[in-house]
Amino acid sequence: MITPATTTEAIQLSGQGTPRLLRCRALQSPLAGVSDRIFRGLVRRWAPDALLFTEMVNATSLELGHGLQKVEELALEQGPIGVQLFDHRPQSMADAARRAEAAGAFLIDINMGCPVKKIAKKGGGSGLIREPDLASRIVETVSAAVSIPVTVKTRLGWCGSDLDPVAWCRQLESAGAQLLTLHGRTREQGFKGSADWQAIAAVKRALAIPVIANGDINSAADALRCLEQTGADGVMVGRGSMGAPWLVGQIDAALSGRPIPEAPSALERVLLAKEQLQALVAAKGDHGLLIARKHMGWTCNGFTGAPQLRHALMRAPTPAEAIALLDQTAAALAS
Repeated sequence: MITPATTTEAIQLSGQGTPRLLRCRALQSPLAGVSDRIFRGLVRRWAPDALLFTEMVNATSLELGHGLQKVEELALEQGPIGVQLFDHRPQSMADAARRAEAAGAFLIDINMGCPVKKIAKKGGGSGLIREPDLASRIVETVSAAVSIPVTVKTRLGWCGSDLDPVAWCRQLESAGAQLLTLHGRTREQGFKGSADWQAIAAVKRALAIPVIANGDINSAADALRCLEQTGADGVMVGRGSMGAPWLVGQIDAALSGRPIPEAPSALERVLLAKEQLQALVAAKGDHGLLIARKHMGWTCNGFTGAPQLRHALMRAPTPAEAIALLDQTAAALAS
C-alpha cells in the first residue's frame, strides 16, 4: 500500500529577491534531447505545479547566439520553469543566468553532474566535481548576478576512491546554492548500478538547504521509498519519465495523499504518441519526425503489437506514414 510521504508540503527558496515556493515536491529533470517545450507541456498535463527544466544550456553557446530558443520560449509556458546552465567560466555563466532571468526563469540550476565525456573533459557538468574551488566561484558569481534562486544538480563524487559527498555538497551550500539535487551515483558510474540513497540521506542530514533526491525513481512507490530512506525534501524524476510524461503527476499525487492517476491505456498511449509527433512536426517540419521517433518508441510500449508498431515507426520515411501507422493501431485498439 502506498502512503503519503511525511516531508514538508512545500519547498521554500529564498534567493536574493522574493522567496519562491515549490508546491510540488516531484521535479522533472532536464533531459538533453528530450525535455523540450512539447515534452514539458505533456508533463504539465499531469503535474501543473511541478518545477520543470529546459534542456541543458551551454552558457558559452548562448553567449554566441546558439540555443536562444530554449530560453526565449519560457514566456510561452505556464508553471515554474528552471533553466539549467553548464560551463566552466563563471562570468559566462553569470551572463547566461541574467538572460534566463530576464526571459522569465523561475530559478537557475547549475549542472555539476552530467557525466557525458565531451562536457566533463572541458570542465563542465561533472567535471566541476574535480574543481571544487572553481565550482564554488561559479555558484557565487551566478548568485550575485541574479535575484532568483540558484540551485545545483550534482553527483556523489567523481569516483569511488575520492568519494566525500558531504564535504562536496557543504561547499556548494556555503557558496550560495539555495537547493541541491543529488544523483545517487558517481560520475564514474554514469547510470550503471543502483543509486546510493543512503549517501543522499547523509548529505540531507548535513545540509540546511533543501535536498532533492535523484536516481532510480521510476514509480510513485519508488519515490515514497526514496523519501523514507533519505529524508529528502523531494525527488527528481529523470529517465523514468521518458515515454511516461504522466510519472511526475503520479508521484505528486502520491506525495500529496491524493489518488494516483492511472497510467494511460494502450489506446491513449498511441494517441499521445500521435499528438507529440504532430506537435514536433508543426514546430520542426519533417525533422520533427526524427525527434519524435525516440518518443514514439518509448511511449508505444507495454501492449500487444507494440514491438511491431515500434519497428514500423522507426522506419516510416515521412510524418504522414508514421501518423497512418498510429491511426491504424489506434483503430485496432478501439475496436
